[in-house]
Amino acid sequence: MPHTIGLLVMGLLASFALVLVDLAFPKQHLYEDLTRVLDQVDFTAVVMNGMLAFLLFAGAMSLDLRLLRDRALSVATLALLGTLISTALVGGAFWAAAQALGSPVPFSWALVFGALISPTDPVAVLATLKNVNVPEALEVEMQGEALFNDGIGIVLFTVLVAFAAGSGGEAMSVGGITTLLLHEAGGGLVLGIVTGYVAYRAMRAIDDFPVEVLITLALVAGTYALAQKLGASGPLAVVAAGLLVGERAPRYAMSDNTQKYVSALWTLIDEVLNSVLFLLISLEVLVLRFAVSGLTLAACAVPIVLVARLIAVSAPVLLFRWGGNLCLGNVPFLTWAGVRGGISVALALSIPESDAKPAILAATYAVVLFTIIVQGSTLGIVARRTLREG
Repeated sequence: MPHTIGLLVMGLLASFALVLVDLAFPKQHLYEDLTRVLDQVDFTAVVMNGMLAFLLFAGAMSLDLRLLRDRALSVATLALLGTLISTALVGGAFWAAAQALGSPVPFSWALVFGALISPTDPVAVLATLKNVNVPEALEVEMQGEALFNDGIGIVLFTVLVAFAAGSGGEAMSVGGITTLLLHEAGGGLVLGIVTGYVAYRAMRAIDDFPVEVLITLALVAGTYALAQKLGASGPLAVVAAGLLVGERAPRYAMSDNTQKYVSALWTLIDEVLNSVLFLLISLEVLVLRFAVSGLTLAACAVPIVLVARLIAVSAPVLLFRWGGNLCLGNVPFLTWAGVRGGISVALALSIPESDAKPAILAATYAVVLFTIIVQGSTLGIVARRTLREG
């Protein structure tokens, strides 16, 4: 079992054990101190404004930009069209399931759930792929989709939350949505290219590995903070910066010694933050409050998201087979590799308080745990049985 998934499973088992012991001995309050600490941790802020930027940069740094260019059509199609299709399908099916189970969720909030759960989580996908042998081109395709589909997913989530909460205003028009998409996604990419190039030029002018290591750290923190200040997409900005620095700096700006230290630092950051994030996801069970009536709906969300992922991956493959990069034989693997993680949980926790929030939160947690534990642990088996070169 990959160690990040192992940590999540161990954390879940420990959490459930504490809950059972507390139910058996309610006067002891065995995990009261732990829950008090966890209550003080703003999971959304920790993930979205802390860990995410560094994890995305580490992933982008290791991605081969030349291979990504070759798979650009596949990545763009899966990230954009796939996310839109999945959001609509998940939202509609989740709303229908809630109606059938007698726990109705407004259609607008069902679409919000579709938007937050449809994008594959780049952190979880990259962590899972480390332990699976897949063709290099397909791996780049999956990494690219996971790194870039957050832009469209977060824009959709922002618009749909505003609509569901009744505060959409002009943002609900086609022009407003297009403007928001261009501002967030386009602005984030442009900002990342600019800051990445500035950092690359600085590293090229300096031959001192401690300073160059600090430049990469400053690049991530500064780019993400500036993107948030400007209303652009911070995740896309650090991905663009990471791709540029990862492609050009090793060839033109870094000595062999600097490359060794920079690579070691970002490998360590990636491993440590991934481990902490997966452990936090498991421990959050102790402080999240799920309505018992919503557990059946949460269980239904797992097959709903899986089927929607299958259709969302299949549709672009069937529509754009003439592009030469998309392969129908890879659909089962791409479906099973649609791992969700901390970003979906963070977005669900950020939803304004409403009657629909407990059901959405329970469904999000059910899907995240299933995709990480079941899909993530068995992805190697699926790869060996289904994959062929695209």
